[in-house]
Amino acid sequence: MDMGEIRVGIVGVGNAASLLVQSIYYYRRIKHLDRIPGVLFQVLGGYSIGDINFVSAFDVSRRKVGLDLSEAIFEKPNVTPKFVDVPKLSVEVRRGPILDGVAEHMRNVFDVEFNGCDPSLDDIAGILEDTGTEVLVNLLPVGSRNASLFYAEACVKAGVAFVNAIPVFIASDPTWGERFRRAGIPLLGDDVKGQIGATILHRSIVHLLHMRGVEVEETYQLNIGGNTDFMNMIVEDRLHDKRVSKTRAVTSILPYGDRLESEGRVRIGPSDYIPFLGNTKVCYIYVKGRGYVDLPVEIEVKLKVDDKSMIAGILVDAIRVAKLAVDRGFGGVIKSASAYFFKHPPVQIGSDEEAYRLLLRFIEYGEDM
Repeated sequence: MDMGEIRVGIVGVGNAASLLVQSIYYYRRIKHLDRIPGVLFQVLGGYSIGDINFVSAFDVSRRKVGLDLSEAIFEKPNVTPKFVDVPKLSVEVRRGPILDGVAEHMRNVFDVEFNGCDPSLDDIAGILEDTGTEVLVNLLPVGSRNASLFYAEACVKAGVAFVNAIPVFIASDPTWGERFRRAGIPLLGDDVKGQIGATILHRSIVHLLHMRGVEVEETYQLNIGGNTDFMNMIVEDRLHDKRVSKTRAVTSILPYGDRLESEGRVRIGPSDYIPFLGNTKVCYIYVKGRGYVDLPVEIEVKLKVDDKSMIAGILVDAIRVAKLAVDRGFGGVIKSASAYFFKHPPVQIGSDEEAYRLLLRFIEYGEDM
């Protein structure tokens, strides 16, 4: 059943936005109904990936503001390669407020103009309304707390669903959840969990050990990459929420996870920026546990993926769930979808299999947790 289009806005026209936009046109070329490799839901609630249409976009870079979105996604410092032709979208990238969206050491990289007045909340909400944006996706740099809250506020004002892909705690904050519920608009978040990313793999390993009776004693996850995300995160001050988000996503599986954290037996998060890696993320995971008769169990894993494809592969589903919720008049946090798609949801589910079951129940019957 064809449900029509999904009108989507993007905050932050970086590498993730580039891959997300290109991926829509990549999959529009596929007309058959067979299962598509790499796609979890070919059709979700009646919507295909090709039903996603971009109608608004916001950034702060002089290289991108004023350009059509189809051009801005290939501007520096983006390094996502072009893999499909994107037609002119007639979507002008509008200037958003800077606030804390740009770290001091990233000003020249993003080529940001700090002079002049930032657009107001009413300005941004007005653009969302005028463009008919239904779902806004937050892809700002890690550490952009005030800027993210600004766009969440604009969504409440304009009546737009919000998908918070970064580690700023909005969907997991009961106050914001209640505000979106009262406004009658959906909210998903926080901090997108990659399709086969470091966090989901780490969770799977820890879950396996726990289910097989092994006591986890210590673990770390070290991530390196070469895009502006990793350059942004070399400053530890911008990493607090990111470390909390990734750590809780793993330790929440264990009934004694809080103790491991308090004892300093867990270390998870970005560890270095290596420019020549580009969008490639390399992750090293180590887990040490105690098995039968107290003999040791150690696991070491290396994961290598395109970081942005892992994000986009989840966002196309999160966007469609948000639109489905809009169609149904659902307001507030979609807890099942947040638990499955995001690292720091309001309710952590012990296993991803259970979160997936709850997500399917929401898609099919509209029943949330």
